Parts: sequence; C-alpha cells; structure tokens
Amino acid sequence: MLSLLPKTLPDFSRAAILVVGDVMLDRYWFGDTSRVSPEAPVPIVNIRGNDDRPGGAGNVALNITTLGAQVTLLGITGNDQAANTLTEQLAAAGVKHDIIRQDALQTITKLRVISRHQQLMRLDFEEKLQTSDTSALIDAFKKHLTQSNLVILSDYQKGTLKDSQIFIQLARAANVPVLVDPKGNDYRLYQHANIITPNLKEFEAIVGVCHNEQEILEKAHGLLETHQIDTLLLTRGEHGMTLICRGAEAIHFPAYAREVFDVTGAGDTVIAMLGTAYAVGLPLPQATALANLAASLVVAKLGAATVSAPELEAALTNKTSDIAGMVNEEQLWQAVSKARAQGKKIVFTNGCFDILHAGHVGYLQQAKQLGDYLIVAINDDNSVRRIKGANRPINNVEQRMTVLASLNVVDWVVAFPDDTPERLLKRIQPDILVKGDDYTVDRVVGAEIVHAYGGQVRVVGNALTLSTTAIIERVKASINS
Repeated sequence: MLSLLPKTLPDFSRAAILVVGDVMLDRYWFGDTSRVSPEAPVPIVNIRGNDDRPGGAGNVALNITTLGAQVTLLGITGNDQAANTLTEQLAAAGVKHDIIRQDALQTITKLRVISRHQQLMRLDFEEKLQTSDTSALIDAFKKHLTQSNLVILSDYQKGTLKDSQIFIQLARAANVPVLVDPKGNDYRLYQHANIITPNLKEFEAIVGVCHNEQEILEKAHGLLETHQIDTLLLTRGEHGMTLICRGAEAIHFPAYAREVFDVTGAGDTVIAMLGTAYAVGLPLPQATALANLAASLVVAKLGAATVSAPELEAALTNKTSDIAGMVNEEQLWQAVSKARAQGKKIVFTNGCFDILHAGHVGYLQQAKQLGDYLIVAINDDNSVRRIKGANRPINNVEQRMTVLASLNVVDWVVAFPDDTPERLLKRIQPDILVKGDDYTVDRVVGAEIVHAYGGQVRVVGNALTLSTTAIIERVKASINS
C-alpha cells in the first residue's frame, strides 16, 4: 500500500531496541555441482567457499543495526567454538550483546549447502534449552531494559523464551512495547504482548485452516481477545501482509512484485523493521508499510540477510547512489546497496594501480562496459609494500585514488588493507569480478568466492601491453644511462 509509505526515512538512530531470543549460528557452504554420486542418487558438491552468519535472534539484531539503530542482543549459547564465531560476527557487525554461555549446551548451528543459488540441504546441530537455567538471562534483561525503548522477543521454540511471560510483564511494567515473533502452539506464552507477527502457517496452526478473508479476520480478533494482545501482523508470503488491531479495521498490504530468491530469515527482517520504525514514533500502519517493503527486498537475497537504510531509501525514492568517487568501505557498502536496490549490475576490479597508464585506462573502459557501476579497489600502501617490495608504491594511496576517481568510467574507488580483495568481495558481492587477460579465470584471486554466490568472473584484454614495473625499469635505465 504505497500511500502509507513515508516519503523519507525517519532517524533510526533514535531507536534503542532490546532483542531476546534463540540465538544460533547460520553456516553456509557454497560449491559447484555437475554430477550425481555413483554411491547414491544425490548431487556431488565441490565446496569452494563458506560463510558464517548470526541466525535466529542474532539475525534480527543484525537487521536492526544495519538500519542504524541501537540494539542489544540477549541469548543463550554453549561454551564452544560456534559461540566464539557467533560473538565475533556480532561484534564485527557492531551488535552489542550479552550472551549467556552454558558449558552443558551446544550452540545451535544450522549448516546449509548451496549450489547455483539453490539450497541443496540443511543440517541442524541443536539441542533444545528447555532444562537450562534462564535466571542469568532474566537478570541481564532487567539490566538492559532501562536503556531500551522497545523489546523484541524472537522465538524459534528452542527454549530460550520458555519464560517469555516474565520478559513481557517486566517490559509492560516499564511501559516498554513488546513485539513477538511467535512459534509453537501455545500463545499463552505471549499473553499481553503489544504485537505478534506470525506467518499464515503459524497462525493456522493455532486457529485452524482459514478458507477466506473474513475467517482470517474473525479468528485473528478472537486470538487477540483471548490472549489480550493488541495487534497481530499476519505475514502471508506472496499475498502480502494484513495488520489487525483490536477495535480497528484491518489494513492489507499487497506484496511487491519482485523476484523471490530466498525466504530464509524474511520474518526476522519484518519484525526488525517494524520494531525499529515503531520505536522512533512512526504510526503502526506506516511502520508496517516499511516492513512490507523491507521484506520484498530481503527475499531477493541469498540466505538470512539484512536490508540497509540506503536500500530502503533507494526503494522509496527510486534513486540510485549519490555517493561517487573516493569512498571508504562503509560508504561503498551504502552506495552499492542503493544501486542494487534499483537492480543495477555491479562490476569490481582490483590492483595496485601505482602508475596509471594507457593499458589501465583501456582495461577499465572495457570493465565498465560489463555493467552499470564500476568499483576499483586498490591496495593501500602497506599491502603494496608487502606485495611489490619496500620501494613501492611510487605514488601513495591518496594520489592513486585521486587519479582513478578522475576517470569518468570509474564510479567508486576504495582502498583496502589486505593483500587480497577476498574479504571485500565477500562483503560487497559484486555481480562481476574483472581482471586483465594476463590472468585466466581459474587464477583470479577471489574467483571461487564470486562463483560460490552466483557471480561472474571475466578477463578482458588490454589494447596495449604495458606494465607499471616495466615503466619503472625504463625510467631507472634512462637515469643510469
């Protein structure tokens, strides 16, 4: 419902949200498959890359911090390597957390095997927390509640929220709204929550099959009255969302016509967006409209993903990036998010680019022709020294970036401190990685990463066979002659 969308995004940094729930580690293995195993009728996957991401309530928290809001995550894990990976990932993303580790538990881990954008299988490593002690979690909740203006309970029915009534009562007593992403068949757990966000399957598991819209509304109002819940946001996949409040007419939000790529974690994005917008004072219908828009963006991504404020803004205004030239990594991420929200194709290349010559220019012109936006990532001075030797670079990183940014075929120039661009490729995930034809595709650093998420690797020819090293050697020879 476009008329309910705000014209501009509110200041999400004013939100301070406390997320409590089942925290898990989402692990992805990416690879190619082209044949069937002779041992069984199953595909053989040649694993070429992997990725670890916070899942469950962790993904909710990631979605909130990506919007620019303040978030604190509470949950229970084991005291193991998976928990170490999880907390490292959360810290790297800027998510404040108070994770309770228990030696007797195993951190819940979900491993997905992905090939050619398709999930082939999922392996779950988990044990429910029904017998675990949640007193430390409740104490942490009391401590952080005083600095929060909204609470989200992310229930995956693993046991973290078995005492959810305690959290709801504490929050309501402090006049802090509570949103719940529910699971299971007992909604007494969520009595007196402000908002619940079940999907249609979860809703019908409680109230029975609904044969028409009127039946949905009648059963929804009955559920709200029975459990003294104020509002139900029913997510309905390709049929959009329906907002049902006690004592008010329901509002339906049709789904946006976008290609659905992966619905994993879409519910996390919905409740994160809804809660963040509501926490900064947006009326519930407008907050829901933003949540509906965010859901349409996240299902076009692989795995449990997030939607950034620049992506939302681009979708609202139909604008592409206004950031250009020399950027840092965060600015690049925002610019790429805006461009990607408009369906633009991102091309990426990298190198030292110490002395820019005609060969570079021709190469960059060919690279730009492959897509809509061209990123040039250059090694910073320290990494050039490690790769080329103590006497390089000739030109420092600021000078190199300035020259590259002056070329009209280059949209963004970013420096990176690593010896290879692999970390940057994992974060930006360009559509096309380009290198010169002195490489073959199998020798391009980062090719396996790009192929794993479904991108392309291209080599393009240089009209002139020039090299920076050769130019430097000729200069040295002329000086010595």
